Amino acid sequence: MDSILDNLSKTEFVSLCVRDPRLHKDDPWHTHVDYEICLHTNSMCFRKKTSIVRRRYSDFVWLRHCLEQNALIIELPKLPPWNPFFSLKNKEQVSTRMKGLQEFLENVLQNPLLLSDSRLHLFLQSDLSITKIERCALGKTRYTVAEAIQRSGCGYSSSEDKTSCDSDCESYTSSGL
Repeated sequence: MDSILDNLSKTEFVSLCVRDPRLHKDDPWHTHVDYEICLHTNSMCFRKKTSIVRRRYSDFVWLRHCLEQNALIIELPKLPPWNPFFSLKNKEQVSTRMKGLQEFLENVLQNPLLLSDSRLHLFLQSDLSITKIERCALGKTRYTVAEAIQRSGCGYSSSEDKTSCDSDCESYTSSGL
């Protein structure tokens, strides 16, 4: 019985959720929505075991494009379609988009080749902007990818917030991570 429990505790897991959409007013005519990405893992592939970042839909589009360039032979998962009439007031639209973004990331994380892309790790575990992620991945910053991830805030201010992140996230296990 103990060996079964030992093996279960050694199984790598990744718990990921996309949640908490927030509307931001860029100026009186332009707004955008961003989402919280919560990652909790014991996988050796990740520098930090818990991270929370905020990303907008266009950031996901950028990430998919980067992964596509880096892994030409792999068919990447699709993102939910862009909707010019997206509204936070429409609960079904919000729920569908968040579910689609989460499914996209979960599928990406199941592919070992995609996991080797430093931009993916920076996207999920640092609070760097997309421009800074690009520069860091190209070695054009004073800090390494590992340093950028380590110096990013944990994304939560108390253990209570971390607990709510853990309980809200879907998790899956994979021996391939």
